[in-house]
Amino acid sequence: MNSPLLFVTLPYIMNDPKTVYLSLGSNLGDTLNNLQDAVFAIHNTAGEVQKISHVYQTSSWGFESSDFMNICISIKTVMAPQELLRTLLNIETKLGRVRSSEDGYHPRSIDIDILYYERETFISENLVIPHPELTYRKFVLKPLADIAPQFYHPVLNKDTRNLIQECRDKGKLERTTYRLHKNRADLFAHLNFIAIEGNIGAGKTTLANKIAEDFSGKLVLERFADNAFLPKFYEDQSRYAFPLEMSFLADRYQQFTDDTSQYDLFKKFMVSDYDIYKSLIFARITLQQEEFELYRKLFHLMYKEVKKPRLYVYLYQTTERLLDNIKQRGRDYEQKIAPDYLQKINKGYFEFIKGYPEQNNLIIELGDLDFVERKEDYDTIIDKISKFAVHLPN
Repeated sequence: MNSPLLFVTLPYIMNDPKTVYLSLGSNLGDTLNNLQDAVFAIHNTAGEVQKISHVYQTSSWGFESSDFMNICISIKTVMAPQELLRTLLNIETKLGRVRSSEDGYHPRSIDIDILYYERETFISENLVIPHPELTYRKFVLKPLADIAPQFYHPVLNKDTRNLIQECRDKGKLERTTYRLHKNRADLFAHLNFIAIEGNIGAGKTTLANKIAEDFSGKLVLERFADNAFLPKFYEDQSRYAFPLEMSFLADRYQQFTDDTSQYDLFKKFMVSDYDIYKSLIFARITLQQEEFELYRKLFHLMYKEVKKPRLYVYLYQTTERLLDNIKQRGRDYEQKIAPDYLQKINKGYFEFIKGYPEQNNLIIELGDLDFVERKEDYDTIIDKISKFAVHLPN
């Protein structure tokens, strides 16, 4: 569609950061994560993301295809328009955008358009600002109204709300419950409370520490090393199982309720290296049936009162790797742990996860990943958590 709008080209000498409005859309692959990855990349390379609209599901515009997910964002950038365009095109390419040589519109993994560059106008062979089609596209105007309802089109001199009223686009447009974030620190903050769980030696404490440090989280660690029954339990499980599990339950309940009820004003979220439900998982393995029935009654009374994580991450590792990790960390009382005991623990966790489908459960198979020694492996795990979290409703 040809636009009747006229534009004036201005020379650009950049001094102060400019406010720029962008439209993002995706209808191929994991559309939500395509948008989120694009926002992360824009924030890291093009300019600081200031505002992000709601996420809208919309029908394709100008061609027959699957629905899009669309958002608008505002950024502060020191880039001139052409430099910004090159940066955005590079982001599209890195995120898998393949441009067709055929005329017309086509499905795309990511599409990023410059809508406004302050209240300035710009025209060149490959870029026109304001975007010449924005007034015809409700899937652009509606998310734009979320972040800039009173921004005036520099040529038409009408704000976003007026443009929506005049727009004749009748395509489907539905606001979703999803929320995107300018960086991973904001994404983790939105989760509020994350539990990192795993078998003995899986690395849950190490991962919880790294996440808390990297994304400004309050760290909630299980304290058990000074439990007097633990070394005795590994020597004689049948004799010391019940006092061990009861002491763990009392300690975990007291600590967990204290730590999760006290917010730190200087931290954005909480991350723990355990969830209190592990008490029941371990007790089912170690206790005799009569002991377990008594234990379970007491546990469920306590479990009703504790804070539940918004995201439950289970680090799965093979028994062989777990035994290697246990040997390397060198705790004397752990060296006699039997392989079948670790296998029972893994089974207990999977039964718990299967029994609570309403909980946001993410299982990460570690395999050969070494997130302590290799940054790329740590980044892989953070990326898995991020991609899962994006799909959680707001």
